Amino acid sequence: MMSDNRIVIREETPSDREAVKAVLFDAYGQYENTLSRERWEQYKENIEASAAGGPTKARLVAELDGEIVGSVFVFESSDTAYGYSGIDTPIIRLLAVSQKARGFGVATELIRASAKLSRGWGAQTLHLHTSDLMESAVRLYERLGFERAYDYDIQNGEILVKSYRLQLKEAALLQA
Repeated sequence: MMSDNRIVIREETPSDREAVKAVLFDAYGQYENTLSRERWEQYKENIEASAAGGPTKARLVAELDGEIVGSVFVFESSDTAYGYSGIDTPIIRLLAVSQKARGFGVATELIRASAKLSRGWGAQTLHLHTSDLMESAVRLYERLGFERAYDYDIQNGEILVKSYRLQLKEAALLQA
């Protein structure tokens, strides 16, 4: 059982990499039986490569009781996040919260920290992509004020990857 200690959000350090990878696989492992075997293998490879490093602008972790229970990667643009141009403001990817730490507000705090960083860099918006497969994540994003950005949707095989954006100037998430 986790206590009610506050969540600490901080920059990832190289010594955090294995813990972050474990959180990513724990969080996204719930989709293993939902995706085709081939797509799951591709997804796992993508997670592995992202956890190992890459062109992120920031890599944040969430600690609860001194244990890493969440992470998010912030990219400068769609070019650095996905290798295609179009979105020239920060994008968050691979937001993950370990299954045992869900319901404590970890994802909200990771998104809030990402939005604050993005605003500090002078960005007007923060983007993310998700799919209907991740229903609870979609509900969270919408509750936090993200709006659909249909112009940046991506078709990945049979899956529609939906784009969302948060207007940083007006975001209630950043007023607290």
